[in-house]
Amino acid sequence: MHRRTLLGAALAGTALAVAGRVPAYAGTGLPPLNEAALAKALEPLDPAVSGALARVEGSAGRWRGRAGVGDVHRGSPVPWDARFRIGSMTKVFTATAVLQLVAAGLIELDGPVRRYLPDRLPEGYPGTVRQLLDHTSGLRGLELRHKEWDWFKDHRFDTFEPGSQVRWEEEPLFTPGTRQVYGNVGYIVAGLVIERVTGRPYADAIRRGILRPLGLRHTYLPGTHTAIPGPHAHGYELVDGEYVDVTRANPSLQWAAAEMISTTGDLDRFLTALLGGRLLPPRELQAMLTVPKDGTHGCGLSRLFIGGLEIWGKSGDRPGYNNGMGATLDLSRRLVYSVNTLKMGGDTPPIAERLMMAALT
Repeated sequence: MHRRTLLGAALAGTALAVAGRVPAYAGTGLPPLNEAALAKALEPLDPAVSGALARVEGSAGRWRGRAGVGDVHRGSPVPWDARFRIGSMTKVFTATAVLQLVAAGLIELDGPVRRYLPDRLPEGYPGTVRQLLDHTSGLRGLELRHKEWDWFKDHRFDTFEPGSQVRWEEEPLFTPGTRQVYGNVGYIVAGLVIERVTGRPYADAIRRGILRPLGLRHTYLPGTHTAIPGPHAHGYELVDGEYVDVTRANPSLQWAAAEMISTTGDLDRFLTALLGGRLLPPRELQAMLTVPKDGTHGCGLSRLFIGGLEIWGKSGDRPGYNNGMGATLDLSRRLVYSVNTLKMGGDTPPIAERLMMAALT
């Protein structure tokens, strides 16, 4: 039987699973939790998706759901505790580590980046640490087609040295602080700043300041390791009708911007602690929630409005995985999801948009 037919049969035979539900009630400004809408958002799956996992938490109700398969050959369901590549959601962890060092007096948020990396940046570059975190630094990065299949299949196991992703000597794309252009380069440089001031790998700052205090036992900074440890849904790329497994990859190109692996439970705990003030003092948390004029992204978290609600969170994707987390500031409604897409580098899949609308409107 053709592999695509096998997947279709598996999906058809895998009913939507729901767990951990409790009675919902509406918080101030929040709609009641609509479990029927959430279930409908997951099934039927989009044709370009093999599996999905979602968690809604908060004082206004909780819900968990999954659909599709975690392995197209075995037809097994997506594990409830699945690990997945969180992509750019890594940026929130890196920003938190930087802001913890700001609170400790080791980094000046509005100080020049050249103070910490004088050997990397050309003399006269005026950008600040804050501008690294809110995507207004103007720094240029390598232009690689890393979310296109042809590039990925040839380079998925390559190792990139931290900093090799930055075009250090080139003129900034714009005067720092005048525009917001989202990308990875600012967070690569932020990781190097962490290492310069601590004398340790940037990953140590995240483990010491976030993962260990919160007990995030299923969240990893893989470095150059290519596997996802523990239970996980496989990621695939649909190539000429064949499902090519893209789960294994060397994430060193993304490094401090998008390398991490986590779970819906760990990400919910992290977001709850972050917005609840357990990881940052009030001034540094306010910096994370400060969005430049005409911008969308603060220092790590992004702001969006859905159905009249102000939501703070972050999305992220890597080949085979498209994910997001978001919450109201009072934490009464929180959503974390992971979707296994079959085409890398695309827009947010419709199933993710349906989940956001069902959870937050």
